[in-house]
Amino acid sequence: IIKRNIVLLKLTCLKAMNRNPFEHNYFIGYINQVTPQYVKVHFPSSVLLKSFVFRGEQYNGGLVGNYVVIEGEQHGFLGKMLEISLPENERLELSEKSFQNKEFHPTGKIEILLSFDLFNPTEVEKGLNSLPSVGAKVFVCSSNFIKGYFKGFGVKKENTNPPVFSLGCLTYDKSTEVEISQQAIFGRHCAVVGTTGGGKSYTVSKLIEGIIVNKGKAILIDATGEYATHDKQSYSATPAILANSAFFHYTNLTIGDLFVLLRPSGQVQAPKLAEAIKSLKVLRVLENTYLTSTNITKVDDGFKVKIRDGIEELIKVDGGTVTKENQLMHPFNRIYEQNMVDIESFNSDFDIRLLASQIIKECIWDIDKNDHMKWGGRNDTHLNNCISLILRTKSLINNPLFDVIFGFQKDKTDEGELTTEMQKFLNGDKNLLRIGFEQVGYDFQAREILANAIGKNLLEKSRQGDFKSKPVVLFIDEAHQYLNRSVKDEYFEMTRLDSFDQIAKECRKHGLFLCLATQMPRDIPQGTLSQMGTFIVHRLINPFDKDAVENACSSANKNSLSFLPVLGAGEAILMGVDFPMPVVLKVNKPIVEPNSATPQFVLP
Repeated sequence: IIKRNIVLLKLTCLKAMNRNPFEHNYFIGYINQVTPQYVKVHFPSSVLLKSFVFRGEQYNGGLVGNYVVIEGEQHGFLGKMLEISLPENERLELSEKSFQNKEFHPTGKIEILLSFDLFNPTEVEKGLNSLPSVGAKVFVCSSNFIKGYFKGFGVKKENTNPPVFSLGCLTYDKSTEVEISQQAIFGRHCAVVGTTGGGKSYTVSKLIEGIIVNKGKAILIDATGEYATHDKQSYSATPAILANSAFFHYTNLTIGDLFVLLRPSGQVQAPKLAEAIKSLKVLRVLENTYLTSTNITKVDDGFKVKIRDGIEELIKVDGGTVTKENQLMHPFNRIYEQNMVDIESFNSDFDIRLLASQIIKECIWDIDKNDHMKWGGRNDTHLNNCISLILRTKSLINNPLFDVIFGFQKDKTDEGELTTEMQKFLNGDKNLLRIGFEQVGYDFQAREILANAIGKNLLEKSRQGDFKSKPVVLFIDEAHQYLNRSVKDEYFEMTRLDSFDQIAKECRKHGLFLCLATQMPRDIPQGTLSQMGTFIVHRLINPFDKDAVENACSSANKNSLSFLPVLGAGEAILMGVDFPMPVVLKVNKPIVEPNSATPQFVLP
């Protein structure tokens, strides 16, 4: 009796605080069967399934998809109505007249989504370690109660003021707003997937809007220019439209990127290309340091370097390139060793216009057979093997498509250089930077290589801790165009473009978060997709796409995924690591809508 009185007292206190979900007015039935997969509810009367209004809110316990709460002995439970049916004997008596005048006793099937502390309903239990007992009471869930759970998803107890934003409303109850914390959506990366016309672009715009509302920062790689509607908004930085107003300077490319562009064969061409790049980087170091160094002197035919005891040795330069044929190795190797960190760094610099000429000069014997302190003479066999590489290098530098993208004829300090624009954005007070790919061609895998290079640049920044104090969300529209791509031809060994895969796997702790949008999740690498902690899944029809999402998201269950083919435009299933249960919602229209409308057929 004392224990029962304590329970009643606690429930009375909860009611007084307007936090009790077990109001008698919400009651609809009793649990009459419990299984590990679901529980069944018995409705004492069909009247309980009819809609009613309580405290200004409309309730309907008889709709499939409704949320309900169950009062257990130790825990409360939140569940979702999966089906409602009549017993066989009553089903035979059903008619229009009897339905109006006679009470029926329906039964329903409920999926248990999560459990919570009976006396502190806001505290969700980790894992579903218990189930309600037979006879437990079932109540319709009020919108205020369920909304409180949405806000708390993914939020740690010590975070008393997390940034939240309104994403949409429940599909079955438009009055129940779905407000989600920014941490829950992006904290473990996010993927927005769905067939064309399902509402992906609107969802991405809504997510961007949520970041802007909370004064966060977002970088958007826009594949087609449909998000250009954001460009003139006060929160947007000047858009970086590649191949137009912006370029990604080639000096920000890694050696791997240059190899992908030039595709050298493995045995001869690749080593010669690597040595040519190294030589031009050493030459750039000499040009940048000889005025301030007491050990380097510029002369007519190159640079003299002090080796020991005041002895100077020559690094011969001819036509802007380093000449190694029959020259001493000492001075070159000394400069390389002294400046190895800069030469091998991510941002090392050299003049790519001289690369073809330098490759020719690298076609020498490794050592002089008469003097092992010198390089050897010209190697015609290597030169013949490198002819195709030399021609590809010249073709690349003179290709107007790549020139306008990578700025081969420009300086890194010229206006519009993308890495500079990104740094300005990160240091400034704007919230959105759109990187437009709408004018980048599809030839020679230019888009994939460029997007991968941008990803590597941001990856390096995150490793240096640039985003620790101010996290950044990187949105990639039409992600299937850039991920799971590789470059291969008959001579060049296959190289994966995997910068976004690396971001997904390691950058969460560095403050750089991914948000991928794609209509073909099956084309996203499974390793990358498995790193997505949050999924917003619009209509999916292709079984391979559904399987890709189901395999990648542990909280995706068959009951939720069965809704995918019938979801309407703008409707989606929200699920993920920080969501104890899937949420079927209608995403609100963003204030600034993307230019993604389908053109209409009209009579002439």
